[in-house]
Amino acid sequence: MQTELILSLEPTLRTGVVDAKEDSLSLVLEAGKLGEAAILRCKGRIVFRDEVIELSRVVGDAIQNARVLILDLQGVSAIDSAGLGELVALHMWAQANCCNLKMVGLSSRIRRLLELTNLTSVFEIYATEADAIAELA
Repeated sequence: MQTELILSLEPTLRTGVVDAKEDSLSLVLEAGKLGEAAILRCKGRIVFRDEVIELSRVVGDAIQNARVLILDLQGVSAIDSAGLGELVALHMWAQANCCNLKMVGLSSRIRRLLELTNLTSVFEIYATEADAIAELA
């Protein structure tokens, strides 16, 4: 059983594979750049173990190289408590490194989760990447 992770901080695509305990635990990360903003598109689940660790590693790299990071969660089907905790930690890490973390593409389920945990008041949330980028101008 494996978790597929697709990483790209440049126009080319790098692929890595990480072992996972369950087939249902998977996360695909596609990173790119649009102007001054780094964009990280997430598909799958942001859950405890390998997925959260890899998300942290990729976001950490992006935070070091960009002033704005757009986290596209359109393809995310679930986030557990470890995932929520990691998103908060990444937000704080971004702030400490003068990087603005923006979230886009939240499903109604993920949005409701963030509302229940009062995290909508912590994160900058936009409907689309275009909306988040327009805010930069």
